[in-house]
Amino acid sequence: MTAREWELRVQLAAAYRMIDHFGWSELIWTHTTVRVPGQEDHFLINPYGYRFDEVNASNLVKVDHCGNIVGDQSQEINPAGFVIHSAIHMDRPDVQCVMHTHTLAGMAVAALREGLLPIGMYSLGYFERVAYHDFEGPSLNLEERRRMAGNLGDKNILVLRSHGLLTCGASVAQAFVRMYRLERACQVQLAAQATGRQLIIPSRKVCELSAQLSDDFLSTTGGDGYSRNPNPEFDALMRLMDRKDPSYRE
Repeated sequence: MTAREWELRVQLAAAYRMIDHFGWSELIWTHTTVRVPGQEDHFLINPYGYRFDEVNASNLVKVDHCGNIVGDQSQEINPAGFVIHSAIHMDRPDVQCVMHTHTLAGMAVAALREGLLPIGMYSLGYFERVAYHDFEGPSLNLEERRRMAGNLGDKNILVLRSHGLLTCGASVAQAFVRMYRLERACQVQLAAQATGRQLIIPSRKVCELSAQLSDDFLSTTGGDGYSRNPNPEFDALMRLMDRKDPSYRE
């Protein structure tokens, strides 16, 4: 194992702990994956049957695009998780990390015909940057991968209708921060819609400006957005995970 792979394992395990910390986990379901550097047809995924607070760097499972486990053959993965994540990793070489959640707010917005509305600061950052994929039942059909990847296209946000949310990133940190903002956008939308009052949608010019500035904020190079370092929220949360339970690094 290279030092870079181990670093990504630690980051991915930290992301699972963060998802658990924010209450986004759902028993043993949903997944976050990262592409293995130097082995672009391999990615890391959580072991089937583990809670997110049990995931650590060493128990992550390496699989190829055909679903074959690489290494410890006693490990197991969730077939549906493989279908969803392999669809993106196979089609988008620019994507290193794919994150998928089944949160209450995310699943509720995924059930709305209008999807995510540009009514708040977080959702404005995704103006015309959200793709949608219709529900085809539990994701166990390999043929669905082509349709899912086609619907995502070159975007990094996918709302799986009647299902949940998915974000992509050029790093684990970027995929996580995109999901955090997307989750908040869904929460704000549901709270606003619950009032029964008319929603405010800014002008197209403001929507487009907000989306462009949000892209700058989410830069993976740093310096173009709000910090010299890319996605500093993730580093801050890793420090919290270290204080809370550093076993994710094992």
